[in-house]
Amino acid sequence: MLGLHFDACNQFGFAAIFEDCQLDHSIFYKVKLNRSAFINSQLKGVDFSEADLKKSKLIGCNLQDATFQNTNLEMADLRNATNYSINPEQNRVKGAKFSLAEVVGLLDKYQVKIER
Repeated sequence: MLGLHFDACNQFGFAAIFEDCQLDHSIFYKVKLNRSAFINSQLKGVDFSEADLKKSKLIGCNLQDATFQNTNLEMADLRNATNYSINPEQNRVKGAKFSLAEVVGLLDKYQVKIER
C-alpha cells in the first residue's frame, strides 16, 4: 500500500496494527495512533507530523525520509528502527526507546560526525 491518506479516516476508535507492510509515502498527519504498532514495515517518506504515537511500536521499521514534526513519541518503542531523523527539540520523546546503533538519528540536526 503506497501513499494512503490515513489523515482522511474517521478518527473515532481508529487503531492500527501493521506487520511486514510497505506504507511508503502514506500520511498520518494529526492522526491519533496511541498504542498502534508498526512492526518490520517500510515507512519511507511517511508523514507523521503532529501525530500522536504515544506508547506506539515502530519496531524494526525503515523510516527513511519520514517526517516527524511536533509528533508525540512519548514512551514509543523504536528499537531496531532504521534511517530515522527525529529532532528531540521539535518532538516529544520522553520515555521513548531507541537502539544504540541507530540513535544517531536523534543528532542529525546538529550535523555531527560519529565514528567508531
